[in-house]
This record gives sequence, C-alpha cells and structure tokens, in this order.
Amino acid sequence: MTPGRIPLILVLLATPLLAAPPERIAEKAGAGEGPAWHDGYLWFTGNNRITRRHHATGRIKVWKENAGGANGLLFDRQGRLVVCEGLNRRVVRYEKDGSVTVLAERFDGHRLNSPNDLTMDAKGRIYFSDPRYGNRDSMELSEESVYRVDEPGEITRILGKAEGIQRPNGVLISPDGKYLYVADNNNNTAGGARKLWRFRVDDLTTKQLLHDWGTSRGPDGLKTDGRRLYVAAGRTTPRPHETAENKGGIYVLNLEGKLETFLSISDEEVTNCAFGGPDGKTLFITAGGNLWSVLLPLASSR
Repeated sequence: MTPGRIPLILVLLATPLLAAPPERIAEKAGAGEGPAWHDGYLWFTGNNRITRRHHATGRIKVWKENAGGANGLLFDRQGRLVVCEGLNRRVVRYEKDGSVTVLAERFDGHRLNSPNDLTMDAKGRIYFSDPRYGNRDSMELSEESVYRVDEPGEITRILGKAEGIQRPNGVLISPDGKYLYVADNNNNTAGGARKLWRFRVDDLTTKQLLHDWGTSRGPDGLKTDGRRLYVAAGRTTPRPHETAENKGGIYVLNLEGKLETFLSISDEEVTNCAFGGPDGKTLFITAGGNLWSVLLPLASSR
C-alpha cells in the first residue's frame, strides 16, 4: 500500500466520537480560504474579499473589498495581518497604522506566480507557497516553489523542482520549528502529485512522504495542535483529473502520517482550516464558500 493510504471505510470505523459532528455555521459567506483566528474573530478570504466573523455574536462583516485575490492569512506576533494576494502576485502585511508593507513580490527580477498559503517560524520568518492554478500564460517563473521571507523584499527559494515538489499549496511549520510540511497538490493534471511531505528545516534535502491522496483531490490547507495534523483534502463529487476515491473533509493524521480520524464535510471543496475559539479547541473549516466548525476536545489550545 502506498505510504499514508488507508481505505476510507477503515477510517470511518476508527473515528472516535466527537462532542458533536462538524456544523455548518455560515452559508454563502464567501469563506473560500485562509481562515485565521485573532482576538475573538475568525477571519477568512473569498470573492476577492477579506471577511471576519465575530465568534460571540456570529456577525459577519467584510473587512476589505478588492483584496488582491486574498488567499492565505496569518497574524504575526505583533497582531499584524499577513496576506497572500494571489491576483496581485505578492505577500503583504497590514501595519497597525493602516499602511501596507510588501513582503514579497518578485524573485530574481520576475513576478511571483500566485502566493497561496503561508506559515511563520519562531524567528518571525514567513514561509509561503507560490503555485499557479488556472491560466498559466502570465507566469514569469518556471517553477512553482516555496519561499522564505527574512525581511521585506528579502526572499529565498527553499523548495521547488529539485526537491520533488510539483505544485505547493498548504505550508506549515511544526511548533518546535524542526519540520516544514508541504501540501503538494497538482490537481488539474492527470497523474499529478496529491501528497503531503515533511521536510527537515535544517536539511531540506531530507523529506518524508506522510500521506498520498492518490487520484482524488489532494491536500490543501493544514494546521496542527502539536500532536496531530489536520488536512483539508479529498472530493465527494469527481471532476476531470480528480476522482472521489477519498471523500472531502478534514483528514486527521498523527505526526508520522497515519490517518486517525476523518471529519466528513458535505460541501465541495474543503480548502482549509484553523484553530480558534475562546479555548483554541474549535476547528474552523472553509468549504464551498461556507464556514464550518467542530469542537475537538482532545486538541491542545495552540
């Protein structure tokens, strides 16, 4: 059996009881991607907007229109919002005074492809993926890579073709800073990668295949509670180059890639997730423009 591949029926039988199944908490909310928790709000992206939902009241309000094709979001340790702007082909940071700092826009003089997802290490360095889904005519870079931002405008390509990555999507630094997880999701090419890799940060030539979604939709966004990985992946309805071999939802893996739990989400597509809520144990999920949540009592508060 391919590493990390477990028949879905075994997963369903092994799924532990939750306090309650995942619940759709907002419909047609434009929750396409990028969930991030900050100061009582769940922030997300979609429809070229950055939107936030007040957790206590459920009130949803658009924070920014015409957001440059905003995708992945995170808040740094100073509480500043960092955004992958896919249409603007850059990574930016919103400062406390409302100004915008461009963190990454070009590499070797060429415009980036479409920054997608991002993560941050203990030193405050930003890692981001730069794939190109859809039309590729305007691409200036031949590789779809993962980069690291040390300072605004100071970026380094750290993973690409040489390391066996086809089309990086979700990225995540482990809490101890030792590993970089990369969701390689080449989902619009027959036979393309649908794999989750783990790289050693101090030696990026050392990698491990954690899970392979085969012919179905591959991994998208992912998060961790320090003991498990929560990966948005799969597809309930097949489409060209993507079968329904693995259903759409959140695949909960242990840190070695063994599938422990499957959280079924009925909406297509399940794109990303983030921990939040008052105790940090609620997993928020973006799928098909809708917003879902599930309480995971065993999750850490990270």
